[in-house]
Amino acid sequence: MENNQQLTELLALDLGLNIINRRPYAKEVFKWQDMDLLPHSSTDTLLCEIYEWNGRNWRTTNNNLIGYLFEGDQLNTVKNQLMNVQKFPAMIPDFEFTKDSMIEFGLSLPSLFNIGLNGDIKNAKDFSIKVNGVTKSRITNIDSPGIEILRSYSEFTQDQSKSYRKNIKFNFLSASLFYAESVEINLEKESGVNLDVSFQTQNVEVEAKVDTDTKKNFILKYTGNQAPFAAKFTKGKDFNIS
Repeated sequence: MENNQQLTELLALDLGLNIINRRPYAKEVFKWQDMDLLPHSSTDTLLCEIYEWNGRNWRTTNNNLIGYLFEGDQLNTVKNQLMNVQKFPAMIPDFEFTKDSMIEFGLSLPSLFNIGLNGDIKNAKDFSIKVNGVTKSRITNIDSPGIEILRSYSEFTQDQSKSYRKNIKFNFLSASLFYAESVEINLEKESGVNLDVSFQTQNVEVEAKVDTDTKKNFILKYTGNQAPFAAKFTKGKDFNIS
């Protein structure tokens, strides 16, 4: 497997950047991989969920493609298969959300990593989230349940064209989901500033390296079923139905 340095060099070459003595920034990785931050996430967030794009933000429709394609026992079978799609190394370097990028992404960002933020991030002297060990799950036309989904989707676009146009054709499907093995939080603030972080500790191992009134450094390692933080979205009409 390529290491972080090799992957960083490949990213820098592809994007025409000069990255020395730092991690790639989240915006660089997202551009390189054509991936987007999820609007929100939980451990039951699945591949093939349907999202809308309003020109600025993603919004879930609270629907999944398989709900239109299957029913009964077959739906339950495919759902269980989606829940257990294997994760593989995403082949992207460890990267970092800086304070500025977190302000840009908004308060939804920390929650994607089960991090609670109390107070205004703009009051921090410094704040970053470093993302480590990214893995990816995806749907393909050579493995289950992708084979069944893509075959049924091809039939659906023809047999139920009205529902297809209304619900799916111009919306977006999550064709890949990205997960973090661990994240490192660095927070620095002035004494007395009302700003703090908290964690959801279920399936999370927390290592406190520094925890004072003005500086905090935590490493969160995720175990068990994880929640994804980002996705690759494919427009419904472009979903691979070959």
